[in-house]
Amino acid sequence: MNLTKLFYAEKSFLEQFPGGFKNEEMKDIGKKHKFGKICDYAHEVLSKDALRFKKDSVKNISKFISKTSMVSVFEKMRFRDFIKEIDDHTEIEFVDSIYELIHGDQEVGFNSLVHLLKEYNLAKWPLISAYLAYYNPTYDIFIKPTTVKGILKTLEVTDITYNSKPTYEFYIAYRDFINNIKTMVDPSLSPSNAAFSGFMMMTFL
Repeated sequence: MNLTKLFYAEKSFLEQFPGGFKNEEMKDIGKKHKFGKICDYAHEVLSKDALRFKKDSVKNISKFISKTSMVSVFEKMRFRDFIKEIDDHTEIEFVDSIYELIHGDQEVGFNSLVHLLKEYNLAKWPLISAYLAYYNPTYDIFIKPTTVKGILKTLEVTDITYNSKPTYEFYIAYRDFINNIKTMVDPSLSPSNAAFSGFMMMTFL
């Protein structure tokens, strides 16, 4: 791994934005994404208690995805159509998968969600990783394919291989990678893992 590129990016970013994401210009950019508010909404509608009410949860999850700025408009539209089409049994399976993903056995929930969405050709990284990224923003990660591939390529990471098909093995490997390298730079660059990835996207890509 080429950490020299990471440290150079850190230096360049902090020269342009002193204080990192506490810089006023970065704060203004952050306001457009409403990241904190969406994290609060995620905690409201994806809590253990909230997810026990399946019908309400399906509507709330659809609303949550529609609010996220990190999921593309195209994926949001397809997800909205998916929510409209599924029957009661699939609704229960879908909500139970997200419950397990966030509050139970994460690997079981991840694989269950991938299996379910695969039937509708919606097993895409953003629609799998968004729940965790907003619910546990300083630990879990959002995987946007172009960003992830760019980061791995720029830092010359050879022990993690990106796969367009979501797998739990890649998720935990990349999460560990992000949580490790963010400790090597100024804390102002990582108020959340999404922000840390944003810093690298702005400087690498």
